[in-house]
Amino acid sequence: MPQLDKPFVIPPELPELLKQYTQAAIRTRPPDLIQWSTQYFTALQNGDPLPIKELSERISLSDWAVLTPELLKFLHTKLAGRLTIETSELLDLWKAQNLPIDIFETIVIVGRLADEIDWLKFFVLACSSLGVTIAKTLKIACEILSTERETGAPRIPFSTFQFLYTFLADVDGEVSKTQVDRMLTYLQHEIIGPDELIKVSDFINNPKVRLE
Repeated sequence: MPQLDKPFVIPPELPELLKQYTQAAIRTRPPDLIQWSTQYFTALQNGDPLPIKELSERISLSDWAVLTPELLKFLHTKLAGRLTIETSELLDLWKAQNLPIDIFETIVIVGRLADEIDWLKFFVLACSSLGVTIAKTLKIACEILSTERETGAPRIPFSTFQFLYTFLADVDGEVSKTQVDRMLTYLQHEIIGPDELIKVSDFINNPKVRLE
């Protein structure tokens, strides 16, 4: 009889393989992720050049014009403070704004988001399609999430910034945990005031802050 209780062993190369695949998907941002994934793993198996596009080859920002900060702000407002949302419900909201389904699917896969989506994770990955770099992505996120746009510089709670930055760095895979911890510690102890809020200029124009 087969040994059904034999422990399943995860191949040691699997985490690194998935990490490299995720990084390639973020760099390339293919319009059809499933088709591109097939090409990627076929090329990997055959030892052929991988279908990865670098920064100079990426889709131009004009191709993403249908996704705007204003639409992301609208979606954030529609959620009215909810932290999680069912994938099907969010997809319905996405479709209602005539936003491309392939972008939605890419965000869900790259972010490793399940049936119940953490909205802020989805949101910041959507911002990344507009911001490209981590710093610019966080700038867009801060400007959208801020409730002080009419009264002063956009600001958000530092705890929210910390969550978004840590998640982006983890998905990106090229920013070390040491770098993340060092930047967050510096911002928290040297920049953030007693109100525990962070503004864009704290991390964009500060020469001591390097988020990438």
